[in-house]
Amino acid sequence: MELGRWEGMQLDCLVNIFSKLGLDDLTTAVPLVCKSWNQASVDPLCYRILDFRHLDFNPSSPFASRFAFEFSVPRFSFSDFLKLAMARARGAAVDLRFNSLFSASSQDLSLASDECSKLKNLILPRIESEDEELLLKAISNWKELEVLEMESKPSVLHELVKQIGLHCNKFQGLKLRGSIKKEDAAAIIGSLPKLKWLDLSCCRLGREDLLAIIDGCRDLNRLCVRECIGFEVDEELKRRASGIEVFEHEGSMIEDECELDELEDDRNVSLEQMLMYYDDCYAMWLF
Repeated sequence: MELGRWEGMQLDCLVNIFSKLGLDDLTTAVPLVCKSWNQASVDPLCYRILDFRHLDFNPSSPFASRFAFEFSVPRFSFSDFLKLAMARARGAAVDLRFNSLFSASSQDLSLASDECSKLKNLILPRIESEDEELLLKAISNWKELEVLEMESKPSVLHELVKQIGLHCNKFQGLKLRGSIKKEDAAAIIGSLPKLKWLDLSCCRLGREDLLAIIDGCRDLNRLCVRECIGFEVDEELKRRASGIEVFEHEGSMIEDECELDELEDDRNVSLEQMLMYYDDCYAMWLF
């Protein structure tokens, strides 16, 4: 029996296959094979998931060099690549995952807000403080948002969760990294009481604030607080969290055990500032 040729495959079949590829192959490899593959590779359904996490945006990287050559652009930039991907998605994107090594610019946030009205899952890198207001405004456009993951806690967390509670009726999952204070815990409980899962791993989180979240978010079925600083899991805490289906707490400890107090007292450096510092150093090293 004679086998069919790849270029003769029906367009919808090609689209289904290509939708499972990474954005690098989808933009710089697949379109060069033949006309039918090129046609399928620009179908919006191939761009429902925009995952930039594993792409190397260093201008000297093989991916950046290949992209610049194929598209005849003098200089590769993440913002230009984001525009291309969103233009091809044509509003179909439901999953947007930024690279954690690079902060999202105001232009990137504005573009995501305008072009991704159907967004359900969003993974954000560190947001500069001057751009946090843009994020707040964008929430009202993401009415279908279900999950938000942030590389660092924004200074406007209280207003952020309030906006999510007001505009995102299907919201169910939140992931943050940073120092979770009493007012932060209260904001999460007050604005997102129906939260299904919460990930605060690697955060500074006090025992009383953790208990407040456990008692206040009664619909939680997954709570992840691994490698946290500020509490130690004992039988009482386990008992209070017994109604949560998945309670992950491995590696969490009180402050004295990791000697973080001394570092913070001597240098007055918060955990958030330390993480931001190391991210900046790594980004500078890449370039």
